[in-house]
Amino acid sequence: MLPEGAAEALLVGRIDLGEGPTPVVVRNGCVEDVSATAPTMADLLDSDDPSSAGGPVLFPVDELVRRAAAQTPGRPFLLAPFDLQVIKAAGVTFAVSAIERVIEEKARGDMNAAAAVRGRLEARIGSGIRSVVPGSSEAAELKAALIEDGMWSQYLEVAIGPDAEIFTKASPLAPVGWGAEIGVRSDSGWNNPEPEVVLAVDSHGRARGATLGNDVNLRDFEGRSALLLSKAKDNNASCAIGPFIRLFDDRFTMDDVRSAEVALTIDGPEGYRLEGSSSMREISRDPEDLVRQARSEHHYPDGFALFLGTLFAPVQDRDEPGRGFTHKRGDVVRISSPGLGTLVNRVTTSKDAAPWRFGTRALMRNLAARGLIGSGQAL
Repeated sequence: MLPEGAAEALLVGRIDLGEGPTPVVVRNGCVEDVSATAPTMADLLDSDDPSSAGGPVLFPVDELVRRAAAQTPGRPFLLAPFDLQVIKAAGVTFAVSAIERVIEEKARGDMNAAAAVRGRLEARIGSGIRSVVPGSSEAAELKAALIEDGMWSQYLEVAIGPDAEIFTKASPLAPVGWGAEIGVRSDSGWNNPEPEVVLAVDSHGRARGATLGNDVNLRDFEGRSALLLSKAKDNNASCAIGPFIRLFDDRFTMDDVRSAEVALTIDGPEGYRLEGSSSMREISRDPEDLVRQARSEHHYPDGFALFLGTLFAPVQDRDEPGRGFTHKRGDVVRISSPGLGTLVNRVTTSKDAAPWRFGTRALMRNLAARGLIGSGQAL
């Protein structure tokens, strides 16, 4: 669960001891309850120095891991490490994922047609798209050539054009955490996980740390129409984040994000196994630029989480040749990176996953009942 060198890392997140969500800091082998000074993660990340937050020690890290492993889907212990922040995501930030989105569009969401479309597209574009800087004169020349050839796509526009694709992945408090079931719409027949690095950004637009996330994608829905993006992305339990946010310090910086290696493993109930990896070195837009574009002319008074996109697009056949990959209920998805730890979730349908009922009103009432917010206090 924890990153390599966890003893030197400064980790923040949320747990539920039975009373409600509790922000914690993990350091020096112990778990500290910081809810008295930072009742929400938005408060913690917005402070001048999140590393200075402290509180009573709850238990050692070994006990944290034991309790997380013993949690059940209906009673989560380890929660997603965000609360009031809106969950944003950047799409098509890697060349390979750009090509796969074009394939979905050209195949009209039909997985049976994907292999033929992939062959034609790769023959035309090849590896050239990997070296194109978005918004550059070279990108404009490639765009003109593809338009003339009848191969242009709205996905290539956000892949190599000046403006990044930024969308809302989930509402505040909707993501699930480590060990929870992750949901795929029950009426989707072509879908996949998207392992990504997620930045924690405060209300001032400062990236304060990073974690891991699964931006579940429904390839059949989005392939039929880009206007179905919300239905393809934002469903019950369809966003997993965790296990903890690693705060930036002198041991872990944005440069570590830029060079991060993200590994994915899927173990299916029938014995199927898929392995892949995503290197942040191949991202076409710098993480800081994506933060800037996500902020744009907007205001996020509680900050936001930002998925940075994925290189990984599974094309390995699972059942029949040429049909590629799609999830099955019971798949165990592991997303890991040495500096951030491992996020583990089991796949179910969004219809059968635990319903999301703990929203902002419930959180405010819970914190008030516990005496964590009130006149003159945080929030």
